[in-house]
Amino acid sequence: MPNPRDLDPAASMAALFGSELRRIRAEANLSQDALGEVLGYTGSLVGQIETAKRSPTQEFAERLDGALATGGLFGRLWPHVGRGPYPDYFRTYADLEPRASEIIGYGGFLIPGLAQTEGYMRAVFHAALPLAPEADIEAKVQARRARQEILSGPTRPVLWWLIDEAAIRRPVGGYAVMAGQLRHLAALVRSRVAVVQVLEQRCGAHAALEGALTLMSFADSSPDVAYIEGPHVGMLVESMEQVRKVRLTYDLARADALSPEASLALVDKVAEEHSREEDRRA
Repeated sequence: MPNPRDLDPAASMAALFGSELRRIRAEANLSQDALGEVLGYTGSLVGQIETAKRSPTQEFAERLDGALATGGLFGRLWPHVGRGPYPDYFRTYADLEPRASEIIGYGGFLIPGLAQTEGYMRAVFHAALPLAPEADIEAKVQARRARQEILSGPTRPVLWWLIDEAAIRRPVGGYAVMAGQLRHLAALVRSRVAVVQVLEQRCGAHAALEGALTLMSFADSSPDVAYIEGPHVGMLVESMEQVRKVRLTYDLARADALSPEASLALVDKVAEEHSREEDRRA
């Protein structure tokens, strides 16, 4: 981690944000832990943002402005921190994902992004953005594929996904694309890249039914974070109390899921059903 005194505010907007945070916090005679307590976050998180190791969320910036009476300074800086190929609400999550030692979650009615094939991605993006230029769709596909590089890296995270049965039965992109998607998912499981558990339709209501969620843990003792998402909107959750609530939701949903072995068998079975339907329609 860079020394805060060595951080060059001109290096990036994240560095400027961190430098200003450190300066104003020091002027207020607050330690990182003390400011974190006021904000409802950990002192460790404050330190990581001060050193530009981690990007702030919009909520964090707004709480800073309120706690430090900055006149909205951090709220104005926040939109310019960490711009990239992702929407604003996803930027901080994308920054954290490569550092995670464990990623667990429930993908709603979609296959998790890290497990999606290119054909599946394109179908999802075309459906969500029917008027978008093809170049924009391609940029989104390539950005998502770039995220998947962590699956083959030296510090590959533990992955444990809950997947709704509806997500494996809906023929996203057509039956051939979906069959390929499920075979890819099964291959990730068999190669021990990920653990998958399916929530069957017959289980009825389950704890995570209202939306997609992800939890990330880190080997460097950084606090766990959660991410909740819906169509064109998402929110990173860093409050320890709220993260615990999201984890409880995940745990309750997992209690209703099939075992990993039964889930893999179901994924294989449905992949074959999609393949046969494609052959029948050919």
